[in-house]
Amino acid sequence: MPISYDRLWKLLIDKKMNRTELKEAAGISFNVLARMGKNEPVSIESLEKICRTLTCNIGDVMEIPKLEEKTKEKQFKSIELFAGAGGLALGIEQAGFDTIGLIEFDKDAADTLKCNRPNWKVVHDDIANISCLDLEEYFSVKKGELDLLSGGAPCQAFSYAGKRLGLEDARGTLFYHYAIFLEKLQPKMFLFENVRGLLNHNKGQTYKTILEIFEQEGYTIQKRILNAWNYGVAQKRERLITIGIRNDLVNKIHFEFPVPHKYKPVLKDILLDCPKSAGTPYSEYKRKIFEIVPPGGYWRHVPEDIAKEYMKSCWFMEGGRTGILRRLSLDEPSLTVLTSPSQKQTDRCHPLEPRPFTVRENARCQSFPDDWQFCGSVGQQYKQVGNAVPVNLAYEIGVKIKEGLENL
Repeated sequence: MPISYDRLWKLLIDKKMNRTELKEAAGISFNVLARMGKNEPVSIESLEKICRTLTCNIGDVMEIPKLEEKTKEKQFKSIELFAGAGGLALGIEQAGFDTIGLIEFDKDAADTLKCNRPNWKVVHDDIANISCLDLEEYFSVKKGELDLLSGGAPCQAFSYAGKRLGLEDARGTLFYHYAIFLEKLQPKMFLFENVRGLLNHNKGQTYKTILEIFEQEGYTIQKRILNAWNYGVAQKRERLITIGIRNDLVNKIHFEFPVPHKYKPVLKDILLDCPKSAGTPYSEYKRKIFEIVPPGGYWRHVPEDIAKEYMKSCWFMEGGRTGILRRLSLDEPSLTVLTSPSQKQTDRCHPLEPRPFTVRENARCQSFPDDWQFCGSVGQQYKQVGNAVPVNLAYEIGVKIKEGLENL
């Protein structure tokens, strides 16, 4: 059921109050505020807190638009490759896209997608088995009609990088299949996301070749590194975002990257009301050491003999090694969420307890909604969350892509 909180935002303007002030005064979490910003449902308890704070009724802060008004909106279609646990796809869906197909090789991640979105066409298969098919028939979409192709292929070094052989440069890599989808379906736009390190991979040759292939397939490229912390995500996480617009639509589609938010959330905004979930504890030895580390501290904040024993050979390494015995603070964002909850050189201890974050706490750091369930073992759940694109970041990019497409 569609929901709109436009009345609330207008009420805040009348009262000369911003959203951060409302969050603090009402005692609601940043997660609740973010959901409202995307016109998603929140609990009655949260709405009552807001109404008490603003001295108003629920009807003064939200409304349910008429269904006939909703159906007038143009529906945009997307296909996602290398979908993982759905962070990117979920954000794009929230931005207003109808996902007509997702391909994911990992069974547990594919099960996660199916569990949360039974209506999605989730293809659990090797992408090489799909890219060779008649994609127009397989996804019931004609060449040139798909609005958006999204995903982030793992990018190995290309065997022929630098020889300008077009798609031949990428043959044998996973990116090759992403490029084949572009060639066969010719979507109006594409979103290709990857780690920042891709810029320097293989001395920059890998990304250079990727861009050349995109251009040869008929696309004009825009690229930028975005930090999720600037877009409603309580985590420092940089992603390389590459946007393509089909050349025949360049004069019709205007795309701009999202503007950073004024308020950047920290861990106290998302952790304090986080639901309990599965997690992996530290060993007793490691737990006792972390009891000594203060919030915001790391190995330099424990006695030298204890740190030296714990760090072993790492003690003699150069550099700050600030990831070792690192305990986060409620007043800072999470460091980049990883696929494992406990690694010596990349510790992320909970601010209030001597333990790693749980799966759900990591999911909060990635801005997944609490009702998004992860399938598989605890280890597999940590891996899915760590590999995901932050939902709120995906949403912000998706909104801008949709705005561009609406000009057609």
